[in-house]
Amino acid sequence: MSNTIQQDHQEVQRNALMLCPYCDTLLQIPPLTYGKKAVCPRCKKTLTSYWEEPRKQPLLYALCSLWMLFLAQLFSLLIINVAGIEKNIDLIQIPTVMLEDQYASMAILFIVLVQFLPAFCMTGIILLFMPIPIPVGLKIFLAKSILKLKTWCMAEIFLAGVLVSFVKLMTYSDIHIGCSFTAYCFFAFSQVRAFQCIDRRILWQYIGVTPPLKKSFILGQTGLSQGLYSCPTCTAIVILHEKKCSRCHTYAHARRPYSLQWTMALLFSSFLLYIPANFMPMMITETFGDKIPATLLSGIILLWSEGSYPIAIIVFIASILVPLLKMLGTTWLCWGIRKGNIDAIRMHFIYGVIEFIGRWSMIDIFVILLLSTLVRINQFASIYPDIGALLFALMVILSMLAASSFDPRLIWDSASKSSKGKVK
Repeated sequence: MSNTIQQDHQEVQRNALMLCPYCDTLLQIPPLTYGKKAVCPRCKKTLTSYWEEPRKQPLLYALCSLWMLFLAQLFSLLIINVAGIEKNIDLIQIPTVMLEDQYASMAILFIVLVQFLPAFCMTGIILLFMPIPIPVGLKIFLAKSILKLKTWCMAEIFLAGVLVSFVKLMTYSDIHIGCSFTAYCFFAFSQVRAFQCIDRRILWQYIGVTPPLKKSFILGQTGLSQGLYSCPTCTAIVILHEKKCSRCHTYAHARRPYSLQWTMALLFSSFLLYIPANFMPMMITETFGDKIPATLLSGIILLWSEGSYPIAIIVFIASILVPLLKMLGTTWLCWGIRKGNIDAIRMHFIYGVIEFIGRWSMIDIFVILLLSTLVRINQFASIYPDIGALLFALMVILSMLAASSFDPRLIWDSASKSSKGKVK
């Protein structure tokens, strides 16, 4: 196995040319040892990493993750006791309760983001890295799917929502964690590590050989200026007039078509949803027949008034501040590219932050799902999601799509045009 890994690594080094997918600079990847990574000298983004046992680590973490997810379905996640009435909640019960109460959209959201996509991606990793023969077409499909869907696997965000719900309910009831909580913690950790141990460049070297370049090019210059572009899926270098990557068969362009237009359209839609999502009821608390609607802001104020300052701050940052700053930041990026004369390093840093933090706004949705499932104690108390929760989830999804449709290479294109204008 070690000889095979070494041969794979040597193959990677023989095909060491790479276009930075963030700033389009043509670079040569130096020989890497275990634990080292190559960083673009222009935009400072990591280009490739060389993990120890690059095949075994993702495989073992994915196997562990799937096993822990299976165990997490079998036992109780949380146990709540209110006025002597005890109730257990498990993972399967969350979408079941939502479907019974006609909240199909929330049930589908939970199943897709918390269970189906993580399980699908972990299964894909196992099939890719297992020493078993599978068709090349299936390998390409799995690799594409894993790389595109990993952002939408939100196991760790759901786990953070469980912790927030736990703290929220401690004031009103006795609440304890079940066996599934421990299993789910291991599942979330293993899933994150499985994704971390996969290097896009080395993964595609396992699937197919990098298409050779038939002539020499100048290092340190952009691919666009030399008639090249980077395949967005497998990072292979493709000649500009070729519209399809010969390795992964992805149809691509030198720059994402209508990137700014798509980004602004999605941003405008998310802005339209932001105000009603924050001011319309997110959930309804029913106590002895009295229904009390709660907005996102009122929930934060309640947490603060009860002395749960850390949780109130976390919810405020994740649910109100982060979506707003993300939308404003993405708008500023689009405006800066249109205007020109930009600080590319600063804008690229802001883009990296936006890309990382946007998905964490889903914490509040998962908290509502958990509370709505836990607090169903006969006529004593019940919690239901309301229209604000759905609007908020749509707002977060649209803002994530806006960030993913933005092409960061446009930042450096605009900066290069501005510097050329100044020289003239």
